[in-house]
Amino acid sequence: MTSKAPMLDRATEIDDPDRVSDAGKRRPDAGRRRPDPEVPERARRRTFTAKYKLEVLAAYDAAADGEKGALLRREGLYSSHIDYWRRARDAGALAGLAAPRGRRRRDRHAERIARLEQEKQQLEQELAKARFVVDVQAKLHAYAGDRGLSSLLFEPVQ
Repeated sequence: MTSKAPMLDRATEIDDPDRVSDAGKRRPDAGRRRPDPEVPERARRRTFTAKYKLEVLAAYDAAADGEKGALLRREGLYSSHIDYWRRARDAGALAGLAAPRGRRRRDRHAERIARLEQEKQQLEQELAKARFVVDVQAKLHAYAGDRGLSSLLFEPVQ
């Protein structure tokens, strides 16, 4: 059994701004142009931010059953997007994506703290050297007694 679908003629009442008149000229009220029907050379993959994903998930969960499909159509999404994003949210993956990408800004306070800690370590090393020198001098003074340091260090060679 074969069936034919009837072809419908375009009604004359329908306003078509790109319709060409009999004279080959555009109608004067054709202010809007139709989008170019050509497919772009290279398709571009859509990317969604973590903030957007969380907002859509919240709106989807808050929507009534009849409104969920309308939300997906309005945003141009599929139900699989919601499934993947919900799993990622529950696993905590979307929270990590909320941080901005790229190089982190310089933290001047952290740099100053690091510089001061390095300076402190150098000063502690110098202090340890100075204490060692003072300790050696005190031992030499205790050993030399009244003879003096010069007589101990520069005894005549026999």
